[in-house]
Amino acid sequence: MIPPRLERLLDAGAPPRRLAERFIAAGRSLYLVGGSVRDALLDRADTDTDLDFATDAPPDEIPGIVADFATGFVLTGQGFGTVGAVRDNRNYEITTFRSEVYRRESRKPEVTFSDDIETDLSRRDFTVNALAIRLDDDTPEMIDPFGGLADLAAEVLRCPLDPAISFGDDPLRMLRLFRFVSTLGFTPAADAVEAVGSMAGRLSVVAVERIQTEFDKLMTGEHVGVALWGLVDSGLAAEFFPELPALAVEQDPVHRHKDVLAHTIAVVEKTSPDLTLRLAALLHDIGKPATRRFDGDDVSFHHHEAVGARMARERLTALRYPTRIVDDVAELVFLHMRPHTYKMGWTDAAVRRYVRDAGSLLPLLNELVRCDVTTRSAARARAIERRIDELEERIDELRAREEIDAMRPPIDGHAVMAHLGISPGPVVGEAMAMLLEHRIEHGPYSEDEAHRMLDDWMADRA
Repeated sequence: MIPPRLERLLDAGAPPRRLAERFIAAGRSLYLVGGSVRDALLDRADTDTDLDFATDAPPDEIPGIVADFATGFVLTGQGFGTVGAVRDNRNYEITTFRSEVYRRESRKPEVTFSDDIETDLSRRDFTVNALAIRLDDDTPEMIDPFGGLADLAAEVLRCPLDPAISFGDDPLRMLRLFRFVSTLGFTPAADAVEAVGSMAGRLSVVAVERIQTEFDKLMTGEHVGVALWGLVDSGLAAEFFPELPALAVEQDPVHRHKDVLAHTIAVVEKTSPDLTLRLAALLHDIGKPATRRFDGDDVSFHHHEAVGARMARERLTALRYPTRIVDDVAELVFLHMRPHTYKMGWTDAAVRRYVRDAGSLLPLLNELVRCDVTTRSAARARAIERRIDELEERIDELRAREEIDAMRPPIDGHAVMAHLGISPGPVVGEAMAMLLEHRIEHGPYSEDEAHRMLDDWMADRA
């Protein structure tokens, strides 16, 4: 029996039924499988965004079967049994029943094809993803050979086969285990966690790009804190993000936690599910182990933000993150201590410089600073919150009087060259830097004043 919440996926005019008609006509079977079935049963939004199918048709037959449905094809995965049928800017992945096993020394799986749906489902990662709906007749049928429906109800992540087999087929599934902990809030089965502990080193055969994609999903999940603890406690984090477990041995007397790792995960949990912000929260104290210094019973981490920015850049680059994310996260890490100096009093120039340095990252930076407060002292927490409130009020006040989000001198480089009678070169850049510094220190000024400043500056250079 098909639950009512799945009916919209199975309407006569919906893509699954239209595809099924073509496979039936070709004498083949078609099943709706995986995440779309799971998410529809959980009544999660956007369950039909990604629709995956399994079939007994060989990969080379699939394009011909769906030729009058698809307006294009994605064939990059055909060697592994997957054909993407593109229609209305959506990609419907259709995969031949298969079993895939990684060679110990290889990043690419060996693929062998099976001839029945149960064998195919047995080689999937978790029972809640080993659910299928048979579409090859007028009465769709739920296929659940491994108890996925019961595990879905119990909110448990369990492998269809022995976890050593499932994780051996594709070691990335060890990371996917904790990704689903984060996104679904499910509890991993004890034998799965135990298998991760003994097999974590096998993650080394997985391409870095695949690791990054799974980690991104984990980092933006609703239950990210539990998932991060799972990564660390299982030993998996040490395989691709060794700086994270290294934080566990660093005492942090400022925050309410006995080590920096506990504080870090608490900060990540408090942030909005923005990838850049959460990566910055995860990495904001990464420089503390390298900067720890003892003075009697006191411990300090001077300049950990500068060291941390460099380390964050190195780690994210190693994980092949896009340059924009690497730059933004490193900048957030570098700047996250700046607002704490506001308690010493800031001039308008200091506020302008903060806004200029943060740029488009200003909202994320302010949220990171707020979330970085995990002290057990309620009074100290309120004091920090008040300082950030006051800083944001100062920024708003300056915005009301002048343009501070895109501060620039009143003239550009061409005007500088024309006024000074010089050609393009380093002198133009130095002059613009001088004019910008004056803008930051003293606020807006006129073109005439800019020209006088240029004359004085050139005279001093001479």
